[in-house]
Amino acid sequence: MATFELYRRSTIGMCLTETLDHMVSNGYLNPELAIQVLTQFDKSMTEALETEVKSKVSIKGHLHTYRFCDNVWTFILQNAQLKSDEGAETIDSVKIVACDSKLLTQ
Repeated sequence: MATFELYRRSTIGMCLTETLDHMVSNGYLNPELAIQVLTQFDKSMTEALETEVKSKVSIKGHLHTYRFCDNVWTFILQNAQLKSDEGAETIDSVKIVACDSKLLTQ
């Protein structure tokens, strides 16, 4: 199963990467194993989001920037209002990165 490495730029992904870098730098972990951990993280995040998340959110806001590069859409919205079943929240700025999940099966 192919995966995107998008989730490595999330808060939990950055913390994992930083921790693995620290462990490799201090000799607690070899670099090959650190790469395997990151690859498994990518697979696990993709699977968890596909199977565990059932919530839907609607987003409205001012489209500040958008781009499409390498089959990845990036949108930056300002004054975005996010609505879900649990309520609504207004955020100054939000970045949305979207990929075609069909590309994962190639």
